[in-house]
Amino acid sequence: MTADLSMIQITLLTLLAAACGIDPYISGLQLSKPAIAGFLAGLLMGDIQTGLVVGSTLQLMVLGVGTFGGASIPDFATGAIIGTALGVVSGKGIQFAIGISVPVGLLMVQLDVFARFCGVYFVHRVDKHIANMEFQKINREAWLSLIPIGLSRAIPVGISLIFGNQVVNAVLKYAPDWLMGGLKLAGAVLPVVGIAILLHYLPVNKFMAFLIVGYLLAAYMKIPMMGIALFGLVCAMVHFNGLTEKQKATPAVAVSASSEGEITDDEL
Repeated sequence: MTADLSMIQITLLTLLAAACGIDPYISGLQLSKPAIAGFLAGLLMGDIQTGLVVGSTLQLMVLGVGTFGGASIPDFATGAIIGTALGVVSGKGIQFAIGISVPVGLLMVQLDVFARFCGVYFVHRVDKHIANMEFQKINREAWLSLIPIGLSRAIPVGISLIFGNQVVNAVLKYAPDWLMGGLKLAGAVLPVVGIAILLHYLPVNKFMAFLIVGYLLAAYMKIPMMGIALFGLVCAMVHFNGLTEKQKATPAVAVSASSEGEITDDEL
């Protein structure tokens, strides 16, 4: 165990990772979202800001990505937990934490595939229960099938946190400057990449004026994000009200135009 992490913290973070893994299958509390996982990890580590920044940055990387058809995607929720914990312990800052989180999330894809593969065992047990008309046991197998998924997240997090400080110190001592510089550069670039992905799916050309105003408020007027968000909410409400009024006025205009073009019996 590290000198900076208590057994309680390691246990809670490990359980959090397991809960994040099985949450999509049982509750839908969105614990598997990197932003939520990072926030909770930061709360347990006593550094909510680091957890929020790491989690929200990774969240930008998976916007609109889902496990459709059983596909495995990078598990940035686990990456956010490990990155936040090791980032706080090492004291190397947010960019270092993000740089660790990304490769962890990518490596977790392989463990996710293995965990899903283990689920085949429980599927065969369900087939056996059906053949024996033991339908009451099917629900139990469904719950048991979540164990490999939870362990695939809990084990890497537990190992990383138990030996994390030693691993971090060894990496910092022996890793070349170009590697550490690359991690810091990745941590700085990833938010930009995430925002670019988000803008790609938004109707930017239609609302370019609002985008420019938001940039001016942040870059030149130094208004906090909460203020910009509230300003964006006001703009959205004004735009929505304008669309509503336009939709209400359109049928009236159409009816008026059609009535003006009618031919009465007197005119015939």
